[in-house]
Amino acid sequence: MNETYRGRLAPSPTGHLHLGHARTFWIAQEKARANGGVLILRNEDLDSTRYKMEFVDAMLEDLRWFGFEWSEGPDVGGQFAPYNQSGRMNFYRAALEKLCAGNFIYPCTCSRKDIRAATRAPHANDDDEPIYPGTCRSKSASSNSHLSSGKFSWRFRVPDGETISFTDGNYGAQKFMAGEDFGDFVVWRHDDVPAYQLACVADDAAMQISEVVRGADLLVSTARQFLLYRALGVIPPKFSHCALMLDGNDGRLAKRHDALSLRKLRERGETPESLRRKNNFSCL
Repeated sequence: MNETYRGRLAPSPTGHLHLGHARTFWIAQEKARANGGVLILRNEDLDSTRYKMEFVDAMLEDLRWFGFEWSEGPDVGGQFAPYNQSGRMNFYRAALEKLCAGNFIYPCTCSRKDIRAATRAPHANDDDEPIYPGTCRSKSASSNSHLSSGKFSWRFRVPDGETISFTDGNYGAQKFMAGEDFGDFVVWRHDDVPAYQLACVADDAAMQISEVVRGADLLVSTARQFLLYRALGVIPPKFSHCALMLDGNDGRLAKRHDALSLRKLRERGETPESLRRKNNFSCL
């Protein structure tokens, strides 16, 4: 791992960035600055069903307008290019092959409908992803049974009963039990695209990210990713999860809240300085 602090912004071009994104990203930038480090921008454009080029252009424009500055990214290049995930498939395939070789994953032919019908309700501490019921778990990575079954995904086999512990930079000690707080999860989708968990780990490792700053809704994902780091033989970065900004109904902000998008706020005459001041961007 590079001794220089390396932080990152990792937006997805699936809609306009909102104030919640800006707050989390601002904390990431402030951490990088406080540590005399480097901030990179990664365009997470793997979801072809939701990705639009217009959102990439808007993302870059809105980030610049708000006051973000990065040293590496899709628009400026850098030593770990490319910074568009769509151009990094070789990294993801290499990680998948390593997981296959270690028999950490298995082919799964279950559809979302199958899982909803068979699974128990999500655990109270989970992030709304139902715990996989284990229908295909007996299959091995070397099995050829999936080849004749049409579409399939690759799913990571979690060590049931193991507690995954880590210290979060904001929330302190965290513990999640594999098989209870989260189950076997998809690392490669049936449409031949890496899932978020694998792509994120592969990129953060390859780009030598030293600390990941992101929203508190991804705490359980961090436990999953610790298992991937271990399986791939990579030391994980530090993690710091930020409290989420809420809408007027105490729900978390999402890209569907267009009224609070940076674009709409700018059109209404708001300035980055006033938004940062009014929304307490100075702390976690």
